[in-house]
Amino acid sequence: MDNNKLKKSPWSWVPSLYFAEGFPYVAVMMVAGIFYKRMGLSNTDIALYTGWLNLPWVVKPLWSPFVDIIKTKRWWIVLMQLIIGAALAAVAFSIPTSYYFQLSFAFFFLIAFSSATHDIACDGFYMLTLPPHQQASFIGIRNTFYRIAMIFGQGALVMLAGFMEKKTADIPFSWSVLFYLSAAIFLGLFFFHYYKLPYPTADSRSDDISIKHILREFVQTFIRYFKKEQILVALFFIIAYRFAEAQLSAIGKLFMLDDLQKGGLGLDTEQIGFLYGAVAVAFLLLGGILGGVAIASRGLKFWLWPMALAITLPNLTYVYLSYYYPDSFFVISVCVAIEQFGYGFGFAAFMMYLMYFSEGKYKTANYAISTGFMALGMMLPTMMAGKVQELLGYTNFFIWVMFSCIPTFVAVALIKVDADYGKKLLNNN
Repeated sequence: MDNNKLKKSPWSWVPSLYFAEGFPYVAVMMVAGIFYKRMGLSNTDIALYTGWLNLPWVVKPLWSPFVDIIKTKRWWIVLMQLIIGAALAAVAFSIPTSYYFQLSFAFFFLIAFSSATHDIACDGFYMLTLPPHQQASFIGIRNTFYRIAMIFGQGALVMLAGFMEKKTADIPFSWSVLFYLSAAIFLGLFFFHYYKLPYPTADSRSDDISIKHILREFVQTFIRYFKKEQILVALFFIIAYRFAEAQLSAIGKLFMLDDLQKGGLGLDTEQIGFLYGAVAVAFLLLGGILGGVAIASRGLKFWLWPMALAITLPNLTYVYLSYYYPDSFFVISVCVAIEQFGYGFGFAAFMMYLMYFSEGKYKTANYAISTGFMALGMMLPTMMAGKVQELLGYTNFFIWVMFSCIPTFVAVALIKVDADYGKKLLNNN
């Protein structure tokens, strides 16, 4: 094979690859809810069905071994990008139809499944292609471009949809334009990566490994995981830590979009795009960075309770918003910034605990299973949040969210963490 295909600068593919990893996740997890709200669906239906879109990430560990043995990581990457691009176009095509919800949801689920598979292949390809020193030096680049995808997807594109809504007074047409544009962008990424991704020699099929062997190792991996010390407490922590935040994430944007007569703030789509694509992402990222710095300075155990408070108490900003309905967009932005900063800061402890609990001989497999339970911890509260909100109203729902912080505190009180964990890890890196 041409040596140029084997050796390419990481700058030529790492940024675009991790932009492509983040973009469909944002489309499914953030943009779909805004789209369905603008199309007139109830909060109950939006939360229930968008909650189901977490399922591919919940069960991702179940098929990740087969991505390792069937074809190459490069093959999976380009195939999933082609499917995602086609599915985004299909969402756009379905919007003007009378069965738009059923069709669009089916295609969103296809995007979610393909995106979860794409995640497996991307991370494996990254590790197979780059030597350890380059993996470390490009970790910040890949995370940055993943965040850029968030800003672009739930920020710039949603603002474009809002602009189109105002210009055309046609909500379905405006969102069709957004998804057609998203499809064009993603198909462009598909063609780019089809021609530009390198062909690392380590990225090859494992023909000498049978399906029977994979299944046996797969079962053993789960058996070993569930034999880990303090497994029940760990699973409770992983599922319960974000119980309140998951509900808030499901309803927060819908509250912002709903009319004042329905108890919402009455923001338009452009404002939502700026609020969650620029303000929220910036402060979420800032909180995450400072959270990592804090753990590196004193260790996870020292910061566990402060970070648990950081991910819960700022939810009070939504209680304030639902009581006083400020008409100042600046005040609303400050409240969202405070909540997202707290989420980013507190989430650092959660991710560090996942790393801590995954330690051992089978660290990668343990971490993959833990992230599946992490997705389950988001899926279940999201699915119930819409029904709870419509029963209680926005103000009482946000008060309920504060009571939902109790499982977080119980989980933090139960887990055990080595005093210096995190401090050693981050400083050694």
